[in-house]
Amino acid sequence: MAMTLRLTTEQDAALTLLASSLGVSKQEAAARAIVEKAARTVRTAELRELARREVASYAALEERVRRGR
Repeated sequence: MAMTLRLTTEQDAALTLLASSLGVSKQEAAARAIVEKAARTVRTAELRELARREVASYAALEERVRRGR
């Protein structure tokens, strides 16, 4: 799917540096950056949800320990 990506001068410079460091085109560098960020964000959200569930599951046990039972 085609799209136009409008960047500031600074963003374009950063993308140029990224592409150069990876040895790929700016289009490929942008695509990789998007996929990498999405993967990290999803993992982070999944980890947050897992931690929230685990903390909730131990809440009753923690309360019993605090009460000495």
